[in-house]
Amino acid sequence: MKVAKLMTVSAVLATAVGCSSATPPVPQAAGPVVEITIAKGAVTPTNATLSAKVNQPITLRVTSDADDELHVHSTPDHEFEVKPAADQEFSFTVSVPGSVAVELHHLDRTVATIQVQP
Repeated sequence: MKVAKLMTVSAVLATAVGCSSATPPVPQAAGPVVEITIAKGAVTPTNATLSAKVNQPITLRVTSDADDELHVHSTPDHEFEVKPAADQEFSFTVSVPGSVAVELHHLDRTVATIQVQP
């Protein structure tokens, strides 16, 4: 009887230990989203300021009536081709803290500056 109880307790403990050692993945915090509109040569927003953490996803959502190129001046940098279309989405992360400019090259406009914190 004692041996049966001991085996049962051992089996329960082994199962509990096995379950508790597996940690679920930690979801990454949602990062900032910048809604960008390019229409008839005008850009919204311009010179927006936002903040993010290192390696936090940053998303640019673009609706445009013209071709252009978004350039993220980070290390490493990122470039995204903008087409005349609605609901284009570009995501990236920044691995080095600092001030990061997001610019449209053809229209020569700074859309946003992102303060990336450690």
